[in-house]
Amino acid sequence: MVISLTVIAIALAYLAGSVPSAVWAGKIFHGIDVREHGSGNAGATNTVRVLGWKTGIPVLLFDLFKGWLSAMLPRFLDAAPEGSETLIVLQIVCGLAAILGHVFPVFAGFRGGKGVATTFGVLLALHPLLTLTCAGIFLLVLLISGYVSLSSITAVAMFPILLLTLFRTESVWLIAFSVFVAVAVIITHTKNIKRLLKGEEKRFIRRK
Repeated sequence: MVISLTVIAIALAYLAGSVPSAVWAGKIFHGIDVREHGSGNAGATNTVRVLGWKTGIPVLLFDLFKGWLSAMLPRFLDAAPEGSETLIVLQIVCGLAAILGHVFPVFAGFRGGKGVATTFGVLLALHPLLTLTCAGIFLLVLLISGYVSLSSITAVAMFPILLLTLFRTESVWLIAFSVFVAVAVIITHTKNIKRLLKGEEKRFIRRK
């Protein structure tokens, strides 16, 4: 029974992550595919740049929600005892499935986004207070620098650091996942990092 619930949860998480909100919003409301414009990324940032805030904000919120919902599925399905390490592992696996779905969406030709918003949604389900703290760090860096890429990298990189120092978690799996996420986000932003170093990265918030 537990195995069946786990398989169902993982499958649902991948399908939820595969819902290409940016692609569908662009095609339905604007008649364009955001992947063919701007950075070519099917994410909230590129949606705002190409289609504007009215479309980008709902896309951002939906991508966050599908990550949170996916990581919460094991709890909703009562797949493991509350507070157990097994539950945390199941939540992480479902969260990874959702992120994989966002990056390689079955509903959009397996061409998705980088999964930052969906990842934040997953982290929000795993550790709400720490994730909100990192969201504050994201906003602070964004307001200071104007770069979404730098803000995303900084916020996600701070997650495992704060998890070990300020919040002192005892979950080995949560620590491992947070480090994995930080490294993965940095790797997926390699091109952005190179542009930042060269001074060629486009600012999301332009300075006057």
